Amino acid sequence: MPGLSRKAPVWLPIVVILIAMLSIQSGASLAKSLFPIIGAPGVTALRIALGTLILVIIFKPWRLRFKKEQRLPLLFYGLSLGAMNYLFYLSIQTVPLGVAVALEFTGPLAVALFSSRRPVDFVWVVLAVLGLWFLLPLGQNISHVDLTGAALALGAGACWAVYILTGQRAGEEHGPATVALGSLIAAIIFVPLGMAQATESIWQWSVLPIGLAVAVLSTALPYSLEMIALTRLPTRIFGTLMSMEPALAAMSGMVFLGESLTLVQVLALCSIIAASMGSTLTMRSEPKIKEIDIH
Repeated sequence: MPGLSRKAPVWLPIVVILIAMLSIQSGASLAKSLFPIIGAPGVTALRIALGTLILVIIFKPWRLRFKKEQRLPLLFYGLSLGAMNYLFYLSIQTVPLGVAVALEFTGPLAVALFSSRRPVDFVWVVLAVLGLWFLLPLGQNISHVDLTGAALALGAGACWAVYILTGQRAGEEHGPATVALGSLIAAIIFVPLGMAQATESIWQWSVLPIGLAVAVLSTALPYSLEMIALTRLPTRIFGTLMSMEPALAAMSGMVFLGESLTLVQVLALCSIIAASMGSTLTMRSEPKIKEIDIH
């Protein structure tokens, strides 16, 4: 809402992150169904192109004015957003969704670790690390994980860390409207790259409705919501809350793909969720959350 400034309740960014993560997991499942038709790079191009179009129409980024010190973070924010999508979709061609998300989460987990200051902060980080350790297919199953796909997921995680750090600085004044400009930067690089690698089926009209749904669920909605959270939460809190992402991915696999979890994996999920809840419950002792304008 243009010109409206309001202080958000302390719980609102937490709800916003949860909705964003659920949206991303739904979009990832839908996107994977398009891989056999247009390929992972093609899905990336379609997602970013349509998602950017939606965001540009909604937020009209040409009206935004950024300070000189915000321009470089904005550039890296846009580039990391595009690279994160591209690498992640390439990874889930050969790596199960839950494993890829867990590997990708090493990015925000690193942000949470290096932003920690108090002893209690490390308790939540340790719980998240333990959960990830037992979620990953270590031991005899590791031979079934494609190493190239795993490396791509880790690369996506590095981009995710940059996305968190630069997004907070770039979106300080403009909030979710910043996502439109960041997505436009990503589109300039990764839409042509993805289109060049896609199959000819990408031009079929039947692909458009699914691509549009993927764009809304995986780009337009979650990144707008995440920007709201990024500019209202300390970096450590945001990074630790995102630890629920692998848990949601694993649960999505159970519901939509018929995957089963062992007792150890269930305990790992509980550990990750406990880390998220713990960081939330101790959030009141953090510095005051900055108020931003909602455009």
